[in-house]
This record gives sequence, C-alpha cells and structure tokens, in this order.
Amino acid sequence: MLSLGALSFLAPWLLSALVALPVLWWLLRAVPPAPARRLFPGVRLLLGLKDPERMPERTPWWLLLLRMAALAAAILAFADPVLNPDVRERGTGPVLLLLDGGWGSAPDWAQRQARAADILDQAARDGRPAAVISLAEPRPGEPRLPFRAAEDWATRIGGLAPKAWAPDRAGFAAWLETVEDEGFETVWLTDGLGTDGDRAFFDALADRGPVRMIADPRTPLALTAPGFADGALQTQVLRPEAGAGRSVEIAAIGADPLGIERVLGTQRVVFEPDDGAATEVALELPVELRNRVTRLTIPGERSAGAVALADDGLKRRKVGLLAGGDAGEAQRLVDPLHYLRTALEDSTDLIEAPLDDILSAQPDVIVFADVGAVAETERARLIDWIESGGLLVRFAGPRLAASGEGQLEEDALLPVRLRAGGRSVGGAMSWGAPKALRPFREGSPFFGLETPEEVNVTSQVMAQPDPELAERVLAALEDGTPLVTGRAQGEGRVVLFHVTANAEWSSLPLSGLFVQMLERLAVSARVARPAAEDLAGQTWTPVTVLDGFGNPVEPRLLAGVDGARLIDERPSAEMPPGVYSSGERTVAVNLFRDGDMIAPIGALPAGIVVESMQVAPETPLKPWLLLAALLALAADILATLWLSGRLTGPRMAQGTAVLLAVTLAGPLAATLAVPQARAQQMTEDELALHATTDTVLAYVVTGDRQLDQTSEAGLRGLSQVLTRRTAIEPVDPVGVQLERDDLAFFPFLYWPVSEVQRPPSDAAYAKLNEYLRSGGMILFDTRDANLGGRLGSGTANGRTLQQLAAKLDIPPLEPAPQDHVLTRTFYLLQDFPGRYSGSEVWVEAAPDVEEVEGMPFRDLNDGVTPVVIGANDWAAAWAVDARGAPMYPVGRGTGGAQQREMAYRFGVNLIMHVMTGNYKSDQVHVPALLERLGN
Repeated sequence: MLSLGALSFLAPWLLSALVALPVLWWLLRAVPPAPARRLFPGVRLLLGLKDPERMPERTPWWLLLLRMAALAAAILAFADPVLNPDVRERGTGPVLLLLDGGWGSAPDWAQRQARAADILDQAARDGRPAAVISLAEPRPGEPRLPFRAAEDWATRIGGLAPKAWAPDRAGFAAWLETVEDEGFETVWLTDGLGTDGDRAFFDALADRGPVRMIADPRTPLALTAPGFADGALQTQVLRPEAGAGRSVEIAAIGADPLGIERVLGTQRVVFEPDDGAATEVALELPVELRNRVTRLTIPGERSAGAVALADDGLKRRKVGLLAGGDAGEAQRLVDPLHYLRTALEDSTDLIEAPLDDILSAQPDVIVFADVGAVAETERARLIDWIESGGLLVRFAGPRLAASGEGQLEEDALLPVRLRAGGRSVGGAMSWGAPKALRPFREGSPFFGLETPEEVNVTSQVMAQPDPELAERVLAALEDGTPLVTGRAQGEGRVVLFHVTANAEWSSLPLSGLFVQMLERLAVSARVARPAAEDLAGQTWTPVTVLDGFGNPVEPRLLAGVDGARLIDERPSAEMPPGVYSSGERTVAVNLFRDGDMIAPIGALPAGIVVESMQVAPETPLKPWLLLAALLALAADILATLWLSGRLTGPRMAQGTAVLLAVTLAGPLAATLAVPQARAQQMTEDELALHATTDTVLAYVVTGDRQLDQTSEAGLRGLSQVLTRRTAIEPVDPVGVQLERDDLAFFPFLYWPVSEVQRPPSDAAYAKLNEYLRSGGMILFDTRDANLGGRLGSGTANGRTLQQLAAKLDIPPLEPAPQDHVLTRTFYLLQDFPGRYSGSEVWVEAAPDVEEVEGMPFRDLNDGVTPVVIGANDWAAAWAVDARGAPMYPVGRGTGGAQQREMAYRFGVNLIMHVMTGNYKSDQVHVPALLERLGN
C-alpha cells in the first residue's frame, strides 16, 4: 500500500504505467495517420486547384491531452486508490479492549459497541487474542487478563450495558499491578471525563505496551442532587468545559393524582459565554406539584448522570395541628403546640384549624396535642383518613389521661390501651426520680439516634400490658415502660407519645432529639441533606435504582446498606444510584451532589495515540476514476467524428444522440445514487407528493433525538427487508410531527413511547382519531418489555402510554389470539419478538365469530386493527446503519440472530396486514395452511 496523506493505493505497482505516458503521446500523434507521399506525374494537372475540405496531418494537441487524461484515469483506477484508508500498523500481540462503561458512556453506547466490534473483528482477522474489560464492573477474581480468541468476545459485545456509576480507573490500575501478563496493546474507549486516578491509570497501561485512546468529541451532561431554596426546585447542570453555544431542557417528572407519571414542569437552560462549567437551574412549581416530583431529567441525554432523584428532602408536607386547649399569650412556653410549631414551621406547611377543616385540606400528617375525646362525626372521617394512608401522631396530657379513651377497649385512634390515671414523680404511681431514656432498640424507627443524658421524663400515661404491647413499643424509658408506641391501621399509622408536646411532663421537647424523632416518623422532612450520623445504625434498602441509561428499574440481588454509607460513599455496584428507604423515610442517592464538578481528561502522557470515535469511512475511488476514463473516451470519439466531418446527415445525428445518451448514462446513474434528502426537510407539498408517489412507512417524532434516530433506522431496516422479500417496496421512512403534518398519506405509524413525551393538542388528537377511523394503523411500542405488568402499567413508559391514549378513539383490545391474522399474513409466527420477547401484544378485539371444527382459525371479515400495542422495542431490533449492519444487540450469539430474524418477520407480517387486511383469514387458504402446519 502506498499512502499519500488521506489517499492510498492498494496496487501501487500499476502506477509505473504512468511513466509510459510520453511514449503514448508519440504513438497517439499518429492517429489519424499521416498521408503517404508518392510521386505521380498526373499530379501536375491538380496544381492550382483548392480543396475546401482539409484532413489534418497531425492529431490536435487538445485531443491528445484528452486521450492522455483518459489513459491516466484508467491507470489510476486499476491502482485501487482509497480515500481515508485505515493505515494503522497491524500488531501481532494480544489486544486489551478497555471500556469506561460508566454513566458517561451511555449517551452513545450503541456507537461504542459498534466501534468495539470493529476492533475485535480486526483483531480476529490478524489472528490476535483479545480481552474485554469494563472499568465500571468489579475486577476479575484472579490476577490475570481474560485473553481468548477475539471471535469469542465479538459475540458478547452486544450483551454489554453501561453502568450507572463512574469507572474505577484507579482501582483497575492497582489491580493491573498484580497481573502476570507481560505485554499487550491497549485500546481504550473513554467517555472523555477525568478522574482522580487517571495518572496512575496511564502509567499502568503504558508499562504494558502501546496505548490507543478512542474518545467522542461530544461530552455528556449531568445534574446535581435537587434541593429547595427560595420557593423553587434547585439543581445544577454540569458540563466538562465552560462556554456557550448549547441549550438543554430540564424536565421535572412525577405522578399525577391518578398515579400516572408525566412531566410536571420544564425549564430551558441556555449556556451563556460567561457561564462556568456548572449552571444553576430553578424550577418554580406549586407545592402540590413539587411534592409529586420524583426526579429531574435532561430528556435528550440518556444517562444516569442526567437524572437527579428526589426524596423526602423535597417534600414539604402539610401537617395539621390540633390542641386540646389554648394556653394563652401569657403562657406561650407551656402552649401545647409551641414546640411543635418551632420544630415544624421551617420544613412543613402547618394547618391550625378545626378538625373538619384540617381533614378537608387533605394533610399528610395530623398531630394531636393532648386531645381527649373526638366527636363521632369527626371520628369516622378521621379513621377513614388514617386507613387511606394518613399518619396520626398524638401527644398525651391531662385531658387524654382524664378522658378514659382507650382504657376499657382498644381505640382506633390509639396504638395501645391506656391505664387510668398515669404516673408522675410523687404521685400514687410515682417514680422515686425522673427517668432517662433507654437506647433505641434495633427495628425501631429511632434506632441509631443518640439518647441525651439530660432528657428525662417526670410524668406519662401508662400502657396496659397487653400481649401486643411489646411489638408496638417504639421507644422506652430506662425501666422499660413505653415512651412512644405505634401501630399500623389500614394503609396509615397511629403513633402516641406518652408525654406532653410541651416541657410540662418531660424535657424531650427542649432537646434536638425531639426534632429528630419527628423526622424519623416522617412528620417533617429536612430540606438540607442529612448528615451521616443522622442515618447511621439503620439498614436502608433500595426501592428503585437507575440503570446506566437513567431508567428507573427494580433492584435485584441488592442487599441493604448502612445509612452512613448513603452519605459518605459514592455510588458503586454495591450501592447504585437510586431511592433507599428505612421505615417511612426515603433518601435519594445521586451521582452528583452540591459542589461536584465534571472535567475532561487532563494532559495525556507522550505515546498515547488519540483517535475519534467517529472515523471517516474508507471510500474507494476506482469506480469514479473508471467513469471519468469512459467519459473521456466517449468525448474522444465525438471529437474524432467531428474532426473527420462525419457528424453530418440525419443518420449521423441519430448516432450522435445515441452516443450522447450512452455518454451521459454514467453521470445520470451517479446522480440518482445520491441519497434522497431527509423527509423532515421537505415542504408540505413535497412531503405529500413523496408519500403518495411511493409506499412510505412513518414514525412519530418524539423530540428525543436518539429515540427518533432509532425509529428512523428501524423503519429503514424493515423497509429494506420488505423490498427484498415481498412485493411491497417502501422508500426511506418519514418522521411526522403530529401537530403539523397530514397523516392521511401514511398507511402505518410507528409510535415509540417515551416518558418525556407531552400529550398532543386537541387538534392533533382529532387528526389521529380520523386517521384511525379511516383505516390507518398505529404501532405503540413502550419499549419496556412489560416489566410492570399488563400493558406496561407499572413502568413510566406504560403510564405515559395510558396518558397519550386517553383521548384516542381506540376500540376494545385483547391480547393477540393464536389465530390472529398477524400470525400468517406472510410468515407463520407463534410470537412477535423485538429486542425483547415474551410480552403480550394487544390488538383490536375480534367480534364473536363461531369457530368451525377442523378450521385452524375463525372466518373474519376484512379490516385492519387500528392499533397494535406492545413493549418489545421493535425499532431497535429492526434498526440498521448506513452500511446495513444492525445497530443494537438482540439476545446473544445465534439465539440473538434468530430473534432478530423473527422480529423482521413480525414486521413483514404487520405491514402485509396493513396492506391486505384480513385477506389471509379467508377459508380458501385453509388447505395450504394445514399442509404447511403439517396437519
């Protein structure tokens, strides 16, 4: 190979023919040949005559130059020139393929997988062993790199997925020091973000051999943990480098009153030139909406770093306060509610009103301070509120002790039965001295809190020693008598402090422990992030965790962690980012906290070769040079005929026209081979003409850039399969905007569901309903494998689908029966897999048709189900890149290839059903189908 910058020749020895061009010049000068000279006496008779037509004795110089150019183009073409060739030197030793594999690699993970597959394919062609390691996964157990045949690793690349935490480069460098393997070449696919252990990591790799770093110029964005300040949700958008020229949208996601997740608010952020690497964002939401927020996201950035989870710290609870009496202005320090107001006013919305008004405000918590008997009408409403999930916290006092409530039988508004009277210092049932608190036992919501020595109790109401008492005690005094008791009632809870809410019976309200105990009971929630000691001593279990792409998933095989680790440690494989709970409290573990920054990788040591993730493809120039040579020779023929005077007369004119047509055929074919303009760039009239002239498959534009690209690539791959296998020949797919484009031109719409989608307008819903009634089909794909249950109702995408479909005129649905026409329109299918398999596919419920014995399916009338709903992520399974290679992994090994083939077959059956309706349900097909089924 001969390389000249970006141009290389695969057969450079053929270039030696260029040396012969001067000889060719001399030879070509004889065409047409010079006339022979002979002496003839009769020639004298012609002297003085003039011939109007002259024949050249020598070939004109411009015609010689044209012929030389044609021959030179042919010589260059057969030398196989290639633009942007891969000129890397082929190695012979082992190849270590390192993937950062953390959250920063998630936005372009498919591209990284494709590049890793190319590297392994090249290693396989060179016969080099390879090893693949993700720096975000735990190190191998033994100190040895897993080198094996590169072909083995190539089949596993599709099963890799990014993790939701940062790569541990320092840990890998320390482990590599123990590895016995001597030398190897390292190819490192990095996310471009720097870490504290980069220097040791570089040195460890350089000691083992050459290092090649492959990076993407587009760096990821991240969000810090959300907070609350100045009446708004606060977060920071982090980027590796400061500068302008980019804007992003921040979306607050949470559940509506029906429990369906939706976007509760958005805020667009524009990076100004003077902005630093961290930009403040404030989302102003009403209290009702803010309390529903579960996470903040950057919709166009699919990574765990672009998701900030919310916990109790963002929820400003509504707390109703009710006291049994008013101490008056002059006795504020003995007011039953004084210490409660002081403890709760900064972190809750307090409601002080009659009980009926408090219940009408739908509070989260109601606190009774020495309330005795409750009226029967209010009592029924209060019990219903508790059983629906409310928390009632009661404090004792003289009125409760004298009321006789819960003494003879168990009361629904008290956790335990009470004794008459009570106990106090110097009373009939008295202590010799005030009692201190016993350390909180394990299992109590207060476990881990320190019990100050200065806290003591002088009076309390006593609990009856019933069999259930021990399990209902949440806190006790040093002599074992209950101080706080509680029990569940329906979906709510009732808790009783056996002392007053003021300092009359104990010094507990005067201590910081009082506020901490209220927080542990979820009466209040601090806005600031808790300290490690506040959470220590309790086991916190994950409720929801994030995967590498930022999707909330159910935790699997994850043990609980000590509360201090949630604050002191960074997310890892043992403690991924997510929401952790202990009792009634929740704490969010996010990748980034206030004050965190992300930065690009620093200066690289000498010897590390840096390449871009996006490599310009090799472009062979041989076809274009041969075309140029043919065009030059065709021009030479025309010029020669013109010089000889043979381009006159009608026949010559016809011949010239034919020659011109042949000459222009090559450039015309090249022009037709230019890819068509993207459909999204067409005007309304151009789009209508394009969609009515050819068969066009369409997808709904969601606004998620990567999701829309996947939809386009998926329908492009399906269109290619349809063209090769059926009489349907779709052209490039089209993305439609529901608010703008006319849907009537498209027989089929693929609608991928994303949690950040907003419902269409009423006008768009009108167009969609008209489209469904006029025979169009929409394939809704939640892409969640139905992890949450039927129709994906337990996932964010499933709930978004319910929201999107609320105003659509959709007929009754049923899971696709075994005899549905989709199972046989072209292929005989049993299920409809995509990138996932096994989930139900829902179609229009068929009318009641009597089944005939011996017939494999019902005889249905013509018609097309207007909607098909599934969760198998079909577009990702169909998607192909510009070279026709699959873009996303499906399954593993040969099983994955078979699943992708079945996904294509489902797509073929689906489009054939769109085009032909229930034609394959006609009974005329029964004999052929029975024969194919082997009956």
